[in-house]
Amino acid sequence: MKTLVRQNATLFPSLPSLIEDFFSRDWADSTLANRNYSATLPAVNVRETNEDYIIEVAAPGMKRDEFKVELDNNVLTISSQREEKQEQHDEDGTYTRREFNYQSFQRSFTLPENKVEGEKIAARYADGILHITVPKKDEAKVKPIKQITIG
Repeated sequence: MKTLVRQNATLFPSLPSLIEDFFSRDWADSTLANRNYSATLPAVNVRETNEDYIIEVAAPGMKRDEFKVELDNNVLTISSQREEKQEQHDEDGTYTRREFNYQSFQRSFTLPENKVEGEKIAARYADGILHITVPKKDEAKVKPIKQITIG
């Protein structure tokens, strides 16, 4: 049976309440941990057409030169690194404020063996989305149905 508990919502919580919160939290299912993980791993859409595979990576705020797209054997790897630094000083030099932020991600996709043209892979970044086009070889494309005449 659950009990109704009043939480102290003051700006400076007391030490006992901090300790209680620490020990009562379910760390295995922490939404904070899940949120941090999803914030650094961008969403990816993969779709297949008759001509190619299209991979779209949602990465708003990034710059084109912060991405790296590599093909090693049949593994396509998309990665990015971004580092931001800010530093502020007051006029008389009595304090300094430094903040930095580091973000990186890496996603890998195994491409079908002997079915793509690796040397023709193209990538472009527009409107916060990295678009990667992986062309298929002719033998991997679906052929239209061929009608055979009966003689």
